[in-house]
Amino acid sequence: MVRINKSTLVLADGTIFRGDQIGYSPKVKYATGEVVFNTVMSGYQEVITDPSYAGQIITFTYPHIGNYGVNKHDNESGRSHCRGVIVRDLARRHSNWRASNDLDSFLKEMEIPGIAGLDTRRLTMHIREAGAMPAAFGTLSDEELHEIAKSEPGTSGIDLVSQVTCKEKYELKGDRQDRLIVAMDFGIKATIIEHLKRIGDVIVVPSSTSAEEILRLKPNGVFLSNGPGDPEVVKGVPETIGKLIGKVPIFGICLGHQLLGLALGGTIKKMTFGHHGGNHPVKNMANGVVEITSQNHNFAIDPDSVTQVADVTHVNLNDGVCQGIRLKSAPAFSVQHHPEAGPGPHDSSYLFDDFAQLMEEAAK
Repeated sequence: MVRINKSTLVLADGTIFRGDQIGYSPKVKYATGEVVFNTVMSGYQEVITDPSYAGQIITFTYPHIGNYGVNKHDNESGRSHCRGVIVRDLARRHSNWRASNDLDSFLKEMEIPGIAGLDTRRLTMHIREAGAMPAAFGTLSDEELHEIAKSEPGTSGIDLVSQVTCKEKYELKGDRQDRLIVAMDFGIKATIIEHLKRIGDVIVVPSSTSAEEILRLKPNGVFLSNGPGDPEVVKGVPETIGKLIGKVPIFGICLGHQLLGLALGGTIKKMTFGHHGGNHPVKNMANGVVEITSQNHNFAIDPDSVTQVADVTHVNLNDGVCQGIRLKSAPAFSVQHHPEAGPGPHDSSYLFDDFAQLMEEAAK
């Protein structure tokens, strides 16, 4: 009989949840991070390996997680950067023809601690009211975990991009070798790279790469990737983007969208609990079409701060958050949501074709 260790989650405000220990067992007997909730019903492997979750503990709102196991093809990066995983019911056995392992073993392999068996509905409702906040979970006492949670800084004011960006540039051959895209890596997902390869060769460069270095590569377009944390502490990048605007077509996603906003002189606000999931309705302001989108962000552009230089192209119908901008005087646009999905719906995948068209027009 497998022995199950009890585990406790304590939020920074002192709220306590009881559960069972799953996944990796850290030697220090606890894990910390900022707790957020994600509403996807499938795609947990992609979520867990998305570098955008660096510094965060992921709560899955769907009650049964792990049903179809994991496989070697669905990772969004080489390793996980999240701090932990919270689930209601971890599947006791997995069943899928693609599966090569179970989720619990995967968490141990990736060295991700987790907690199961707690009331994720109550936890989600609490986060919606009080906001995403630091927490600690493990086998220490409630008092010890609470003190640790209070000392956890969360994601505001922390440079997480430097932890997930590539160390040196690398090149990938695409379907269109007459077109070159330079992708600035702030925590880029594998699925995004696959979409970019469909429209050109891709060179992925570290986040610290200068505008001069990027332009020396003679790209047809520059892509600003997704990534974790607070855009206002990614030093030097908005200035780099500012030097690229007007010289090469630009497309940004998620953190890349926010960094483009900062390059335009815009301001950023932190949301109460963010958008994390695969079912967010977003309105395309140009044609009125509502797209169901995948999202993962805790920060957003204040649209009023960029309207003099850019048009708002997409709006989240749940709360009115700015989901996309397009510059008025330069070939550049960005969206807050994830058109590549991975996981999620593909309603917005046309945006990669829009980027290809922008590069085509600039080449004329």
